[in-house]
Amino acid sequence: MLFLHTKQAPQGNPTCLVGKEQMSNAPYKRKKNNIMSQSLCKIYLHIVFHIKTSSPNIDEKDFKRVHSYIRRLVDSTGCYAIQVGGIGDHVHIVCSLSRKENVAHLVEELKRNSSRWLKTISLRYKDFAWQGGYGAFSVSQSVVDKTIEYVRNQKVHHQNSHLKKNTCDSWNYTTLNTMSNICFRIDVIS
Repeated sequence: MLFLHTKQAPQGNPTCLVGKEQMSNAPYKRKKNNIMSQSLCKIYLHIVFHIKTSSPNIDEKDFKRVHSYIRRLVDSTGCYAIQVGGIGDHVHIVCSLSRKENVAHLVEELKRNSSRWLKTISLRYKDFAWQGGYGAFSVSQSVVDKTIEYVRNQKVHHQNSHLKKNTCDSWNYTTLNTMSNICFRIDVIS
């Protein structure tokens, strides 16, 4: 293709002229015989979000119910919930991301809907809210099982932990600590 003349358009966009015809800015059209006719997405996520400091902790007797509800919310977005766990002040979710969903929208839906639902199950949660932030980390397929185990054993992990606090605003998340037999670590930044 030979460009004979280029001039500046009134809005500042370059316009290419070939002879007397202006070139179209229409997107390139693909041929009908695509090589890959279906899409595949296999992205594992580890999502963590924390309650607001003014909110009541989730009661231990409600853990199973809350985690089950969050699992259903994940599945309702087209993603697949693999493991949901946590303790009274935060939730961990291991899921595979749908090819049609994005992380920000997924977390927004989970937090908004679970917060609304929690307020209906008991007066204890009438002022319940999640913090604005969250952590979302891609998980290599080679450590999905370790991540699931970590989320499943949150209660034990936190009983054995020497952490003074665990908030999404003040932690440094390390996915793999090979010196500690591939375990997860949350370091509090003082």
